[in-house]
Amino acid sequence: MNDHFVIANGQKIATQSPCTIEEFLRARKLPPRCVVVEHNGQAVAPSEFGQRPLADGDRLEIVNIVAGG
Repeated sequence: MNDHFVIANGQKIATQSPCTIEEFLRARKLPPRCVVVEHNGQAVAPSEFGQRPLADGDRLEIVNIVAGG
């Protein structure tokens, strides 16, 4: 495994390669079903998180889903 970096919400973060979006989220204690993710400008369905690999320099926007009433 090699270290590489992704940009998540504007911050450069080191991660392992290979790594999927789901692995990236779990490593940061973000439950995959509780976030919305945009990968390189494209919205990603939660069902795709486990199959979508991250490459060095990829950009992620991650937003927590908050329920309220």
